[in-house]
Formats: sequence, C-alpha cells, structure tokens
Amino acid sequence: MPPTDGVTIGKVLGRGMRRLQPSVTVGNSSGSGDGVRHGWIGILTAVLAATTTAALARQGSDPAPPPIAREFRGVWVATVANIDWPSRPGLPSADQQRELVAMFDRIKELGFNAVVFQVRPGCDALYESPLEPWSEYLTGKMGEPPQPLYDPLTFAVEEAHRRGMELHAWINPYRARHPSAKSPVSSSHVSRTHPEFTRTYGKHLWLEPTDEGARKHTLSVVQDLVKRYDLDGIHIDDYFYPYREKEGASEIPFPDDAAWGRYRSSGGMLSRDDWRRDAVDTLIREMYDVTKATKPWVKVGISPFGIWRPGNPQQIQGFDAYSVLYADARKWVNEGWLDYVSPQLYWRIDPPAQSYPVLQRWWQEQNLKQRHLWPGLYTSRAYGSDAAWPASEIANQIRLTRAQEGATGNIHFSAKALMDPRSALAQTLRDRVYSRPAIPPASPWLSSARPDSPQLTLDLEPDGTRRLRWSGRGEAPVRNWVLKTRSGGQWTLSVIPAGEGAGMRPLAGSVDRVTLSAIDRYGSESDPTEMDIK
Repeated sequence: MPPTDGVTIGKVLGRGMRRLQPSVTVGNSSGSGDGVRHGWIGILTAVLAATTTAALARQGSDPAPPPIAREFRGVWVATVANIDWPSRPGLPSADQQRELVAMFDRIKELGFNAVVFQVRPGCDALYESPLEPWSEYLTGKMGEPPQPLYDPLTFAVEEAHRRGMELHAWINPYRARHPSAKSPVSSSHVSRTHPEFTRTYGKHLWLEPTDEGARKHTLSVVQDLVKRYDLDGIHIDDYFYPYREKEGASEIPFPDDAAWGRYRSSGGMLSRDDWRRDAVDTLIREMYDVTKATKPWVKVGISPFGIWRPGNPQQIQGFDAYSVLYADARKWVNEGWLDYVSPQLYWRIDPPAQSYPVLQRWWQEQNLKQRHLWPGLYTSRAYGSDAAWPASEIANQIRLTRAQEGATGNIHFSAKALMDPRSALAQTLRDRVYSRPAIPPASPWLSSARPDSPQLTLDLEPDGTRRLRWSGRGEAPVRNWVLKTRSGGQWTLSVIPAGEGAGMRPLAGSVDRVTLSAIDRYGSESDPTEMDIK
C-alpha cells in the first residue's frame, strides 16, 4: 500500500466513487455479475494509483506535517456463548483479566482504535449492575459475581483508554435469554421480577417490545451504563423482534396477541406491523434522548441487518428486516436518532444480489443527516484454515469503504478472528490497511467546540536526553494527544493516550520539529502547539 494506507482515498478522488461510476455496471442486476466484478476491480485499481501519485507529490513538495488519519477501526468483542471473551465461563478473575489484556493488546497492535464490547447479552450483565444479574457467560452461573470481585466493564474501559482506544458498550435491547444459556435463572432476572413483559419465543426468552414497562426497563439499563461508566458509545445490534423460528414447517408467531388486542380496544389505528415498528422506533428515539441527556458526548450506534428491504437498491435480494424484525433502520438514520450506523454488510464484493459496495452506497444515500457510516464486516469469514473468503476480500472492502464519500470506518466481527499472529488475515490488516495510526472521526453535530492547544516544553537532562513534556489547557477533558515529530525531513505520527491530562516523551537526537494537538471526547482536535528543536 502507498504511505497513506488509502485512508485519504476519498479526498484524493474528490467525489470518491461517484467520479468513477459512469464506467461501472453494478446497477445491472440482470447480468452475470461480471460487470460487478470488473467494475469494482477497476475502482480499486484507480483508487490505489491516484492515492500513490498524490502521496508522492505531497512527500516531495509539502514540508508541513500530514494530518492524522480519521477512520473508525472497530472490533466487536462478543460475550454471548463465550464467542470472544472470556474463553469459558467461571474463569478466576485474574485469568479473565489476562485474556482481556491480551486481546486488547492484539487489537491495538493490528491498528484498531475502538472496541465494541458486549455487556448485556440477554437481560444480564458483564458488569456490576443494580438492575440485572451477573451473566453466566462470565461466572458460569447467572447472578453469581466473579471471584475475586471486580467490575469487568470498568476494567475494559480503563484498558481500552490506556491504549488510546474507544470503548462502546454493546447491549441487546430485547433479548432476555439466549438458547446457549444453561444455568438456572436467578431471582433478580427480569423473567422473575417482571414476568408480565417477558415472552417465550421458540428457544428464546424475549421482552415484549410494545410493552411500556419493558421499554422503560431497557432505557434504565442504558441510562445506568452511560451515567456510571466512562463510555465512548452505547451500541445495539440487529436483534429487535426475533428472527423467526419454526415449529415443523410453520413459522411460530410472536406471542403478542393480548397486547395487540388491548391496543385495538383502546382505539389504536395502526396496522399490526406498523404498531410493532412504532414500538421499536420509540425505543430507538428515547434511547438516543436519554443518552444525550446523561452525557452528550457518548455516541449512540446501531448495527442493523445489512439489507433494509429487498429491492433497495433494485438488484438487492434477501432477508426483509423491515417486515420480519420490524426494524426501520432507514428511518432511524434519516431522523438522526443515532450518531453512527454500522449496517452488517456481511457479503462479498462481487455477487450482485448482495454486493458490499452497492449496499454501502445505498446506506450512504439514506444518510440525510450525514451521521457516521461505519459498515460491519464479516471478518471471521476470512479466518482459519477453512476460511470461506481470502484475507484480500476484507482488505478490499476496507478500501472500498474509504473510497465511498461519507463512509469513514468499519467494525469487524469478531475479535477471535484477530488473535492468531500467524494468520494471513491479521498480517493483511496490520501491514496493508491499518499500518498507520488513525483516530475516530469527530462528531460535529454533538459539539462544535474545540479543545485548547496544549502547553509544550522541552527539558534537557544532565545526560543530554531531550525530554518533551506537555499538559492540557482549559477544562475540557482530553482523550488522546496527537504527536508529530520531524526527523530527516520525514514526519512520524503517534496517538498517545491522555491519561491524567499530561505527558512526557524523550526525543531522538535527530528530531528537529514537533507539533502536539489535543483530541477531546467528541473527537474534536485542537490547533497544534508547534516547537522547533535546536
């Protein structure tokens, strides 16, 4: 890859992919698919060539320090059924912590800057909650705390921030118990404390989405998480109404007849499907409101199923999340009830019926409020000896994300696929697409303010060591520092966790210029403080 890692591809191309689209045949759903394949290969070729030319031109003519790349590089850490962490339930606390530290070290090493950490798989908690019981995926028994006692979410937040990474708490808003659960239900579980708004559906236990008590319970969980933890985001995935299950050849209807009857008797005029969608819409809107009322800088993110409805755009076929899950994700994006959307685009580039770039472009076209678009990638499909996809598929999807105007990052499912240091997938991510540092994009609709420029001093130690020291100015907390050092005419960029608001770093003898800027909790960057080193 060229020196930019392709992060600035959209800027290099100006209008991004749209400049190249006249020669692309992805919109022809009746063809064999060759047009899709050749069209996107052509885009990738043009993108890389343009980026290389622009990067070389900058190196030769522009002595100014380059800007830090802005790209969200997230990874889902799934705890349900112990997919990613902990490796098994009931591990001693020290072993759980060691596993999480090793995972975060690995994620950071590969160039990621955010973790989306599942803390509520099914009305349970992988943190010390006053509202719901400890998760059995943590301890092996629902309601039983880890031994010795510690709070895994506090630990995860501190470890992520220590590495300069964001941490988003991922919850399931309606699932009350997963089929993989084995231990007895504890007395503090919602199915015991509020059985009136829980429903058995096939192998699952679910909260009744139209029940006001169920909605208020989930909103209380959200508010408690945002209030008590230093989170960067609150995140929900694609589970709203459950994916339909069957009994024999017949689909099992969701058991809300009684609630539907009460609604109709009270004069409700919506159709049953619209009534269900309206209940989910209400939760999404109120979740956004309660988060912003508690801590306005905490981002709200949703990762819906990647197809809103078949036929959108015309060539797309597949599952209808709008009519089955009652998830009108396009509406949530258009209304601005979220700060980022991460549609799960778990398909390859080539197939016309579920083409990654075609769907990505459609989601951006719906993004009327210009909130963050960070598509979800099925990275696990490119992991292991029996991988269904080559590692290059994921790398090319990242490059196409960078080429799409308005898309500024990705989230990868899931962490387990990244842990093997020998895998081609890990090497591709580290060496080809994430080799240079990046920080998540700012969210200007949340705050237009910028942090103050930091204070910067240089100390000369008795042994001749030059030591750079800095501290923040003003009251706004700093999340990270961006340090740029010039040596031999070349700039090196580093993202340094803010810690307690001050920092220090020795400088190599060849460094002759430095700049330092502050990044706040909204992602906004200060003007740099600059210093020539004599």
